[in-house]
Amino acid sequence: MNHTRRLSWSDHSVGMLAFLALFPGFFFYHSLLGLGMTGAFLGGFFAPVSLLVVGPLCFLYAYRVRREARHLTRVDVLFFIYVAYFLSVIGVNAAAGANAVIVGHHILAALFTLNLFLIFRLTDFARSDFRFLAFVSLIGMSAIVFIFSVDGAFYLAPLGTAKNPESLATYQGFSRSYLVTFLAVAPLCKKRWLRVLLYCLGTATLFVNTARSEFAAMLFVIPIIELYYSKNKLLMLAIFIFIFVFLLFSREWLLEVLPHNRILELLDLSHSSSANKRHHLTMYAMNTIGKFPVFGDYGSYNPGFYSHNVLSAWVDTGLFGFLFVLALLILPAMQMLVKGYVAQVKDEKFILAFSMVCITLLLLATAHYFTDMLIGATLGAYSTYRYGRKNATNRPPHLGSPAPRHPHLRQAMPQAGRPRV
Repeated sequence: MNHTRRLSWSDHSVGMLAFLALFPGFFFYHSLLGLGMTGAFLGGFFAPVSLLVVGPLCFLYAYRVRREARHLTRVDVLFFIYVAYFLSVIGVNAAAGANAVIVGHHILAALFTLNLFLIFRLTDFARSDFRFLAFVSLIGMSAIVFIFSVDGAFYLAPLGTAKNPESLATYQGFSRSYLVTFLAVAPLCKKRWLRVLLYCLGTATLFVNTARSEFAAMLFVIPIIELYYSKNKLLMLAIFIFIFVFLLFSREWLLEVLPHNRILELLDLSHSSSANKRHHLTMYAMNTIGKFPVFGDYGSYNPGFYSHNVLSAWVDTGLFGFLFVLALLILPAMQMLVKGYVAQVKDEKFILAFSMVCITLLLLATAHYFTDMLIGATLGAYSTYRYGRKNATNRPPHLGSPAPRHPHLRQAMPQAGRPRV
């Protein structure tokens, strides 16, 4: 198979290049920055690159919709309504004097979410060119993490080699790039040995990278993918239950064997300062919701001190925004679970979308802000799946003439005379 298919300026090519620039590109840029091999000529990288790619993505998406109106699905419409609602909330509160830093963060978050939606609508992640480049990127990112880790943890800031340390990404930024790239590759691998290889590589990388939320998300999605592809789901489920019980009863042994790492706090969150801080921020959000149950209280916290879960949507966008974002994610998850997860025919677009929605719901319930860009990626993947499923259902039957039963007429009529010269 030719993995290096010649690129053309198609919607897939632009979407693929945007994805590779925003995620593996972010990782490699900040690795070079942290190692002092380059300065922060693109600042934090993600915002300027997002501004660079949003124009071509919007143009190609609009061109595709104009060429084929069915490409604008109901999911697309609802997503754009949600983004418009969020931007209107930002605009109203900005005009009322809301914290400019929070307003700026929200505007960028809307841009990131839009970009991810368009990328997952335009890119065919099952194509060999994307899978090859993304797989190579994962290997490269893992190699950097392992080579430059210190005492079992990867974080470039303490090395002191960065020319612009204030622009260097945190471990969350590195882990986000890795997890999103992993999610775009692993669910589409139909060979089990290749998926297992990715699981081992990914869990080891995120463990060393010390990002607990992304590490837990990867562990969460592995059984979802394997149960989907497994022909004997009960046996596979039993295997995962056994592994979980083994790890549960081997907690003390794991603490002794594995290098000291904040990932191990997942075994006992009561001793985690970060988990305790998030609990207090959640209680503060619930107090705000109790005082302002309908409209919330936009930006009523210091920048960065938001509730690290979906309750943040209620605080900043009110009850309607909170219910809107939940409906956008829960309804597709339920629909796919009921109609597609146990289907006999395996669909790459389905498992990509289902893996994304499961991860997004988990992170919104436990660790991430409501502006998480994975919402856009999830809805883009789900819309692509729905479009493909509906298009396949509505495709007219083939009405052409049947193929001949014999490649040559004389095979069907051996008694015929000699052909004329």
